[in-house]
Order: sequence, then C-alpha cells, then structure tokens
Amino acid sequence: MELFRLTIHELQSLLRAGTVTATDVVGDMYRRIDAVEGSVHAYITLTREAAFAQAEAADNLIKQGNLKELTGIPLALKDILCTQGERTTCGSRMLNNFVPPYDATVVERLRQAGAIFTGKTNMDEFAMGSSNETSYFGATANPWDLTRIPGGSSGGSAAAVAADMCAAALGSDTGGSIRQPAALCGVVGMKPTYGRVSRFGLIAFASSLDQIGPFTKDVEDCAILMNAIAGHDPRESTSATVEVPDYRQFLLGGVEGWTIGIPKEYFIAGIDPEVEASVQEAIATFERLGARCLPISLPHTEYCLAVYYIIAPAEASSNLARYDGVKYGFRTDTYRDLLDMYKKTRSEGFGPEVKRRIMLGTYVLSAGYYDAYYKKASQVRGLIKRDFDEAFRKCDVILTPTSPTPAFRLGEKTDDPMQMYLSDIFTISANLAGIPGLSIPCGFTTDGLPIGLQLLAGHFDEGKLLQMASAYEKSAPQEKRRPQL
Repeated sequence: MELFRLTIHELQSLLRAGTVTATDVVGDMYRRIDAVEGSVHAYITLTREAAFAQAEAADNLIKQGNLKELTGIPLALKDILCTQGERTTCGSRMLNNFVPPYDATVVERLRQAGAIFTGKTNMDEFAMGSSNETSYFGATANPWDLTRIPGGSSGGSAAAVAADMCAAALGSDTGGSIRQPAALCGVVGMKPTYGRVSRFGLIAFASSLDQIGPFTKDVEDCAILMNAIAGHDPRESTSATVEVPDYRQFLLGGVEGWTIGIPKEYFIAGIDPEVEASVQEAIATFERLGARCLPISLPHTEYCLAVYYIIAPAEASSNLARYDGVKYGFRTDTYRDLLDMYKKTRSEGFGPEVKRRIMLGTYVLSAGYYDAYYKKASQVRGLIKRDFDEAFRKCDVILTPTSPTPAFRLGEKTDDPMQMYLSDIFTISANLAGIPGLSIPCGFTTDGLPIGLQLLAGHFDEGKLLQMASAYEKSAPQEKRRPQL
C-alpha cells in the first residue's frame, strides 16, 4: 500500500484500526520524498530525525488508546512559521541560519493534536512572489510539469501536497499565496477570515493582510486542519474571539436553495479560455445541485491590484526594518561603520523582489506622498470591503476563477514584475476585505495542467465554503489523475 498517497482521514482510519503504525506512515512518506524531492524541490529543510521520534511517540500513544485528531499524520510547514529548535528561513539569505526559540501558535496546536512534521517548505522570499522563484534556495517546480511554476508564495507547500510528499501542509496567504498555488497544483487551499487563525509566530510580510491556512488533498482534510488551527489566541492582538464550529459538520450539507454570486469583473478579457470553460462547467454543476447563480458586480475590483501594491509594500517596509544585522539573521562580513553595516547587510541579505517592495513601501509612506498614496489606498480598501458586504446581502457565496491562467513556465515572467503581479488579480480582493476564500480543483487543461475554482464567503463563514466545496467534490468528481513523477 502506498501510504504517502492517502488523505488525512484515510490515514486516521488505518491508524485507529491498527492496520499501520505512525512509523510505517512516516517511513513511507520519506521514501516518497527521497524519490521525488530532487525534481520538485518542495522543501528547504527536512526534519527526518525529529519526525521518526514523533512517530515513535505517536505509536506509544496509539497502543495506549490515546489518539488525538492528528496523531501520526505527517504534515509540512511553510518556512515562514516559527518552529522551536528548527531552522526557519523565510526563503531568504537574511534568515538562512535563524533558529526560533518558540513555536508559532498554529505549530503548537498541531503538535498538541498529535501531528508529525516532515519539514519546512520552500517559498518566495519573505512571501513576496507569485511563482516561488524568488526563494534564496532556488525555485520549486510544479509536480504536474517540472518546467512550470507551482504558484507562490506558498508554492513549496502546494507542490509537497500535490506530489504526495506530506499528507497536508500549512501556508500563508497575503494576496492569494495559498489559493493561487493550490489552483496551479491541483489541491485544496483555504485562506481563512482575517483573525480566525492566530498569526503569532508567523514571520510578518503585511500584517493587515497575512493569514495562515491549509493545503489538503480533499475538502474533508481541509475541515480537519481548520478544526486544529482555528480559534482565539490571547498572544495575538488581531485574533478574533468568535466561536469556532466543528467544520466537519458542514461537509454533510448541500447547496440547494443557495444563491451563488458570479461577479462580472472576474470574467475579463485575457482569461485563459480553458480556465473560463472549466469554471463555467462548475457553475452549471451548482445549478444542477439546486443553487441559483446570480450575476453580480463588485465595482471597485479594478482598483484591487493598485491598492494591494501600495498597502502590502508599505507594511512590508515597516516589518522588514527589523532585519539590520544587529540582533539576529545575516550580517555582512566587511563594513566601515554602523550605517555601512546596515546598508550592506540589507543589500546582500535581501533579494531583488524584496528590495523592490521595500523601496515601493518606503516611497508611499514618505513625507509628501503618504496622503496621496497610502491614505487613499486605505480609503479605497474600505470601498472594496463594502462591495463584498453588499454582495453578501444578495448571495450566500461568490464564485470566481482562482487564477486567470494555468501554471506558466519557470522564468517566463521573472523579468516582468507587472505581469507577475497580475497572477494574483482574482485573489487579492479577499485579503483586502478580510474575508475567507477557498480554491478547489475544477478540471485540467488539454496540456494536463490543473485549474482552480475560487469560492468566497462573508466574514467567519468558512463553514459555507467547506459545505459548498464538499457538495461540488461529491457531485462533480474530477478525473483521478496524479502527477507523473
């Protein structure tokens, strides 16, 4: 039996029945990693020794009948989440040798649930990128076509799940960095409501936009991980005190009688015809399931990209000011004085995309430009949120493509930042509005590349997304394909 191919809930059944041990599962997972990691490069750091120690401890608990929700389940973590005693790099030379003294809250909660960690996944440097090509440690390849990108910035996590190098993974989403790579790699990816999952221990990119969420092989696994990581954290000031339901209960419902909003602004000139065709087929599926699909408008959508690329770099320039070579992280070897040390450390420690965004952010926050750019962008952000609030008075969920195109080739857009930024055009709005979003597979191109469908709901309505995605997954089962690795 190829244990590495199984979902969380399938592994749970086998572990509970005593058919396999956690050590069996971890051993099979690392055999898979050894076989394909050289081609995919999904990981920055593998934690093999710690994983087998965790598996042995899990087997002892299983023998005692003390199973928790994730006991014995091998998960991967995006290398932006602090892990006590394990290197956390953010895909950057700046943090190449940084070892945190504590766990992020989500890591702590997964440990408490019994999870085993296979390693830390590759990512765009400081989560700045849409293709996983800005990593100091090299690019990750898409398991469906090794000449193509897996999406970003959480491309390593998406690729690891798609290539069966973990049962599931965590990523972070600032402007689509979970949903876009999930779509391009053919897996399920959720960005929860801002505040639903604690950001404590997440190395910050843009603090008002960042959110942690799961990558999984199916919708049920997404609900299982959301149960484990969601909830209030007193250590994190933006963590919401809203009660967390059991997300698995939503998997039993359907969408009959629901109203699904179809925003005209998300079906634009330039969208790949095969992407649009697959999304239209999904719309027809929901109508067959008894939902009503309603054309709607989100009129300020055209400003989302401009607003995001003012607010996100502004927050990044502030957050990344702490990396100066003094307290931790990379420090240049030769310098004349303190100011020279600051300059050289940041010049040598950060890659081109990070420096580009720091400069953009510093500019829009500078004297004489703050009101013209950052303040105005914040005001328009409020209008974007209002668009969604009004839309959700008319519909239960909004449906869009996740990405305007399937995965493009490695190196295709690295010299054209604007074209790269357009990769997130359909996902950015959810971060600006703080609402939850989920991407599920909805087909393949004629070249065999996955296509993703995006579902959006109101604040703290993750259950609706899971219910709708589960209904679709059951009623429109995708052709069972796996990457040929």
